[in-house]
Amino acid sequence: MFCWYLNSKAGIYFDKLPSVGVRYYIPSMTKEDKKSIEKYPFICRKDLSVCLKDIRKNKEYNFSIPKGYCYDGASIPRFFWRVIGSNYDNGFLVPALIHDVLCENHNYINDDRSFSTDVFNALLESSGICSVKRFFMKNSVAFYQTIFCGWDK
Repeated sequence: MFCWYLNSKAGIYFDKLPSVGVRYYIPSMTKEDKKSIEKYPFICRKDLSVCLKDIRKNKEYNFSIPKGYCYDGASIPRFFWRVIGSNYDNGFLVPALIHDVLCENHNYINDDRSFSTDVFNALLESSGICSVKRFFMKNSVAFYQTIFCGWDK
């Protein structure tokens, strides 16, 4: 494992560089396949082992993301694209991959929504996203997770 990013709250480690791609239509696809791509336009291109370290609690979490895992990217309403950026922005692809996996698998980090937000923020920071955008994104995500995903603090 190599250290992708480390700050005072979270350490993020991968066994290899994450490889993310964009899914696209091909002529032979069914309507169902096309709907799947519309909903989940991004794909993890290779198996990825992840280690997340909660620095404050001195805990470590390990999980894998399988090759072919599809996700929707950063869920930024189109209205905010001029201010924040679109879900296709390069700096959002890896943070959204890890965060989407955590949202679907709360047990990977012992249902710790606050740590999930710390990881998302650290990944955005490692991607060079400015502090203003990170603040807006991490707080929006924390609110969304609490209200719609059933994650308590």
